[in-house]
Amino acid sequence: MGSHQKGEHGGSSNGSGGGAVVVDKGVDFAQYFCTYAFLYHQKEMLSDRVRMDAYFNAIFENKHHFNGKTVLDVGTGSGILAIWSAQAGARKVYAVEATKMSEHARTIVKAHNLQDVVEVLEGSVEDVTLPEKVDVIISEWMGYFLLRESMFDSVICARDRWLKPGGVMYPSHARMWMAPIRSGLGDQKKSDYDGAMDDWSAFLEDTKEHYGFDMSVLTKPFSEEQRKYYLQTSLWQNLHPHQVIGTAAIIKEIDCLTATVNDILKVTSNSISSITLENTRLSGFGGWFDVHFRGSKVNPAQQEIELTTAPSINNGTHWGQQVFLLHPHIDISEGDDLSLSFTMNRSKENHRLMEVELECEVKRSSGKQLPPFRNKFYIE
Repeated sequence: MGSHQKGEHGGSSNGSGGGAVVVDKGVDFAQYFCTYAFLYHQKEMLSDRVRMDAYFNAIFENKHHFNGKTVLDVGTGSGILAIWSAQAGARKVYAVEATKMSEHARTIVKAHNLQDVVEVLEGSVEDVTLPEKVDVIISEWMGYFLLRESMFDSVICARDRWLKPGGVMYPSHARMWMAPIRSGLGDQKKSDYDGAMDDWSAFLEDTKEHYGFDMSVLTKPFSEEQRKYYLQTSLWQNLHPHQVIGTAAIIKEIDCLTATVNDILKVTSNSISSITLENTRLSGFGGWFDVHFRGSKVNPAQQEIELTTAPSINNGTHWGQQVFLLHPHIDISEGDDLSLSFTMNRSKENHRLMEVELECEVKRSSGKQLPPFRNKFYIE
């Protein structure tokens, strides 16, 4: 789902914090920001009702955070969060956008007659200079499985530079979740991989017979390439709640007011999940996130709002869930326990993509322990 990337925002995370990867701005722009310069892409995100309702309610049910205050919108995109902040009574809103979408945002701000309140600044948030510090930082920075895209780096940079002491973050908190799932997709992907390898064998035979050209020494790298593509790349899915076959575990909690880039460079977690369904199959794991708008301890929200991307029948989001499939699946039943060790790092080739290692041990309700298995996945 490459074109299904998300985010209505700008700002490049080029080394804003210890240990962050330094990325060439031109390359980062070409790979990442260009997508967000298209109105089609903005439309896709603006059509996500779960996303829109959460931000709308968070702002308008907590007007005390905005009334008469200064606001920074990191990666304003179409400008909607900046406009809502102004409509909720903000004295001044700085709307920062790294792409040419900033020109469209200015047009929309003017159409709402808010040009005296909302100032659109084109540039990455690491580079812009504001004339004052702000009371609120608002941003829709969340990527697939929360951290893909690494945009939270830019929000952290903005917070450290421009948020007043006692200021609030919108959203204020975030969590990553993981649960065991069942799915028929694993078999399909395995069959796709087998098909690709059969096709390779036929190709080898053909080129050797017709041209005397032998490529069989490349079978191993071809197999690894196809394995990564079909079997080790996480999938975008809108899971049905019935596909979740065990308890969900929180694998990361983030306080947006205090988190550092180092806190999110590597995510590690050990968790236990209990299977809640009788005689089913463990096909893999589903990952999702939620964020909360709680204000801060010193300045709490009057109405706390949650935005969740958990599997849902009617409230799916454009983020969906990330699915990590096992090959082959494992037969499993109610009362079995899974001990899951999870590690997520940024890809060395592209800091906005992720690499995940999952290690899992199954303990049957009878007490029997299955040998642990370990899998590597790529969130592309």
